[in-house]
Amino acid sequence: MFGIGIIGCGKIAQVRHIPEYNDNPDAKLVAFYDLNTARAKALAEQYGGRAYESVEALLADPNVDAVSVCSANASHAEITVAALEAGKHVLCEKPMATTLADCERMVSAAKKSGKRLMIDQNQRLAGAHVKARELIEQGEIGRVITFATAFRHGGPETWSIDPGQSTWFFDKKRAAMGAMADLGVHKTDLIQFLLDQVVVETMASLTTLDKKFADGSPISVDDNAVCIYRMSGGAVGTMTASWTNYGPEDNSTVINGTEGVL
Repeated sequence: MFGIGIIGCGKIAQVRHIPEYNDNPDAKLVAFYDLNTARAKALAEQYGGRAYESVEALLADPNVDAVSVCSANASHAEITVAALEAGKHVLCEKPMATTLADCERMVSAAKKSGKRLMIDQNQRLAGAHVKARELIEQGEIGRVITFATAFRHGGPETWSIDPGQSTWFFDKKRAAMGAMADLGVHKTDLIQFLLDQVVVETMASLTTLDKKFADGSPISVDDNAVCIYRMSGGAVGTMTASWTNYGPEDNSTVINGTEGVL
């Protein structure tokens, strides 16, 4: 049984991490922290455990074996390293961090602590994606030539815990990056998983086309990312991430091989 601490009690924690830990017989929710202390207290009352007024206090709790880091992007590295140094396993929301140096610092802290560090790239765990990788490995569509993968919806202001144009996702100081970090990281990780290859070259356009703050000025991060990837095995394809898809969500991947299409 693992005692779980939740750091950052926003929407992704409330709709994915917390209820899924709650349903897992090997996990017990024991600690909550959020910048909004009332939010953390309400969740502690609902699920059991204790609300803390600081990350440091939560990490000092010996009943916490592992934490989910669900805070704003810019704080991922600092909190993750602190948790690992405190002897906790860490599941960190994507994006892993906002700089390569911070990503490497997180990996180093995990190796030094001997604790597990996992980044929440959950698309590779979906049943359809696991099967697709298997079919590609078996050669069912031949050699992969091209692909198109996309993740597009209407934007985080429609579902954030604090919805509207003031969401932290639009603030460069807290988010660092926009649609690319929110959605593009999922599909970039997925295509590497499906093909068992890595991206070796890219051309990309990260731009702000439509999203605005309440005063009418453009948000300070990208709302669209369009990338062309060349893979280590030779395949070439596109990856599109968008917060301006004002219709049904597009979460799709098409892979073209010499003998078929997935």
